[in-house]
Amino acid sequence: MTAPLKDKKILLGICGSIAAYKAALLTRLLIKKGALVQVVMTEAATQFISPLTLSTLSKRPVLTRFFTDAEQLWNNHVELGLWADVFLIAPASGNTLAKMSNGLCDNLLTASYLSARCPVFIAPAMDLDMWLHPATQRNIDFLTQKAGNHLIPVEHGELASGLVGKGRLAEPEHIVAHLEEYLTQQSKPRLLEGKTVLITAGPTHEPIDPVRFIGNRSTGKMGIALAEVAHKEGAKVTLVLGPTALSPNHPAIEVIRVQTAEEMYQATVGAFTKRVIDVAILAAAVSDYTPKTKSTVKIKKKSSDLTLELQKTKDILKHLGSIKQSEQILVGFALETNNELEHAQQKLIRKNLDFIVLNSLRDKGAGFMHNTNKITILDKYNNIQRFELKSKQAVAQDIVQKIGSFLDI
Repeated sequence: MTAPLKDKKILLGICGSIAAYKAALLTRLLIKKGALVQVVMTEAATQFISPLTLSTLSKRPVLTRFFTDAEQLWNNHVELGLWADVFLIAPASGNTLAKMSNGLCDNLLTASYLSARCPVFIAPAMDLDMWLHPATQRNIDFLTQKAGNHLIPVEHGELASGLVGKGRLAEPEHIVAHLEEYLTQQSKPRLLEGKTVLITAGPTHEPIDPVRFIGNRSTGKMGIALAEVAHKEGAKVTLVLGPTALSPNHPAIEVIRVQTAEEMYQATVGAFTKRVIDVAILAAAVSDYTPKTKSTVKIKKKSSDLTLELQKTKDILKHLGSIKQSEQILVGFALETNNELEHAQQKLIRKNLDFIVLNSLRDKGAGFMHNTNKITILDKYNNIQRFELKSKQAVAQDIVQKIGSFLDI
C-alpha cells in the first residue's frame, strides 16, 4: 500500500491560537507518515507553544521571522513557497485568514502563503462567534472559492471560552487524513489529462435598446462548475461565458466573455475551428431569438402597445454537430418543462451529439438559479442514466466521468 505523505515536503504554518498546542501532535504524525516538515510560526503562535518543541519534533529549525538575529540570515519566503509540496496552515486564526484574503504579508507565514505555488490547506480554529461572523465567512469564501485553497472544516465541541459549537481545530488525525486523501487522488490518472475542452456557460442578452434586453435566468454556475472540474481532471479549458457576475476560480481556465448569441456563436465556432478541441460541452442558455432591429436610443413608453419583431439566432450546437470529427466529443444540454425524454432524444439525434444532459424545471432544485441540479444523461448508444439531486460541482464530476467513458471507447 502506498504512503501518500512519504517524502512529501510539508510547510506547516502555525498561528496564534490556543489550538496551537495540537501542532505538536500534528507535526509528530506527519513525521511518522514519512513527510518532511518545515514549521513556520507567527510571533503570536510562539506564546502558545514553544518553537523548541516543534523544532525537536520536526528535526528542523522553526522559522518565525524574516531573518535570524544571531546570524543575520534571511529566511526567504519565496524559497519556502517554492520548496513545499503542500502548505498546511493549522491552526489558522481569524486574524491570519483576514490577512491572507486581503493579500497582507507582514509576517513570514503570510508572505510565504503569497509565494506558494503548491496546494494550500487551511484548518481554522477560533471561538464560535468569531467563526460565524460574516467577516470570517467572507474571508473563507474568498480563500476557497476565489483563491482555490482547500478548507479542512472546523469541528463541533467545547471551545476555550466554555461555549459549545463550531470552531474547534480539526483533530490532528483528521487533518492528516485530509492530506492523505488529497494526495492519493492526485496520484491517480486524471480523466482528461492532455485534452482540450471547450465549454459555453451562462445566458445571452439580446439588446432591445441601450437599456433593455431579452435574456433568461441562467447564472452560468453549471458551466463554470464543468470548467473547474475539467481543469482539475487535467484538461486545458476554454470557457465562453455569457453575461454573469460569476467567474471560475482557477486562473489557468481561459475565459472569453460575450454578451449576445451572435458573440457566443463567433467565439465558440472560432475556438472550435481554429484550435484542436477534443471535447465541447455547450451548457450555455443561448437565446433562440433576438430583436430584428435594435434601437440606438431608449424606447420611450407610449400609450399604445409595443410590438417587437424577433428573428432566430444561429444554432451553435447544431453547427458544431455538423462539422465535428468522429474523434471529437460533443455534449449538449436540454432544459425542458414537458415530454422531457422525448424532446432530449430528438435534440440528441438532430444535432449529432454524443450525449445530452437533460434537466427538467419540474424537478425541485434543478435548473437556473440553484446551487444544485438533477440530471438525466442520454447518449447516442441509447443508454439513459438518471442521477439524484446533487451540487453542481458533483453533477459536473458525473458529466466529466461520462466523457471519460467515451474517451475509453
